[in-house]
Amino acid sequence: MTAAIAVRGLTKRFSGRAVVDGVDLTVGEGRIMGFLGPNGSGKTTTIRMLCGLLTVDAGEGTCLGLDIRREAAAIKRQAGYMTQRFSLYEDMTVAENLDFVARVHGIPGRRARVDEAVARLGLGDRRGQLAGSLSGGWKQRLALAAAILHRPRLLLLDEPTAGVDPKARREFWDRIHGFAAEGMTVLVSTHYMDEAERCHAIAYIAYGRLLTHGTVAEVVAATGLAAAVVTGGGEPRLIARLKALPGVETATAMGADAHVAGGDAAALAAALDGLARETGAAWRPEAPNLEDAFIHLMAQSRDNFAAGEA
Repeated sequence: MTAAIAVRGLTKRFSGRAVVDGVDLTVGEGRIMGFLGPNGSGKTTTIRMLCGLLTVDAGEGTCLGLDIRREAAAIKRQAGYMTQRFSLYEDMTVAENLDFVARVHGIPGRRARVDEAVARLGLGDRRGQLAGSLSGGWKQRLALAAAILHRPRLLLLDEPTAGVDPKARREFWDRIHGFAAEGMTVLVSTHYMDEAERCHAIAYIAYGRLLTHGTVAEVVAATGLAAAVVTGGGEPRLIARLKALPGVETATAMGADAHVAGGDAAALAAALDGLARETGAAWRPEAPNLEDAFIHLMAQSRDNFAAGEA
């Protein structure tokens, strides 16, 4: 697979602190890469360096076949960027916003390109509507139409579906997979586990360091976690009891049941067997999920901006 992005030692410092610290990453052309990690962990900073929006302090590599240090401006021209916050003009119509973006990019035949984007994102019935009057899902469509108007090879999405309903989120991801199938490479920063699972691969960044990357299955398997479902027992404080057991790292209520996970399968089983004898609860093993892996990795991370950290 051709690499759209291949970087080594990617580093960015603010106020003497490494916000991104020595990241090595390869992303195949036409692939969707999800970036996960705690708030302030460097996900967005990494994405912005990859597309030429931020200057790299150290490291080397290429994006779209261009050098990330010497040819950042050329990379930026081939990238589309959709921010978390709606950033178009709310007192302009859908069509006026897209026409303005086309002018900024100097797109030839801009009226035809605007018509193309309007049709592709299903905005035809709303092209004359003020952007400020659109719902969250329709604003998202408009923002995505603006981001792809110049036909970028690389699409950057920063928390793209915050505040939209499940139907709009599903339709959004269907479109993103359509773009990827056409060869567009997509980088997306998200906190939604179900969205991360829609990516071809994910990268977990914690406080500037890339801890792991790969497919969702590979990342979850690499943690070595075991998980189980606990049911019954008539214990009103079951979650608190579970969290106090040796071998249990996390315990989460799932309706009337509980989902538990831990790094030692034997210790987890022994603890749950003991609880079952005491309370009459039943348990069964189940596969750990991406949220289990996320919390496990987060617990192992140390904030490099916390007081006292060098």
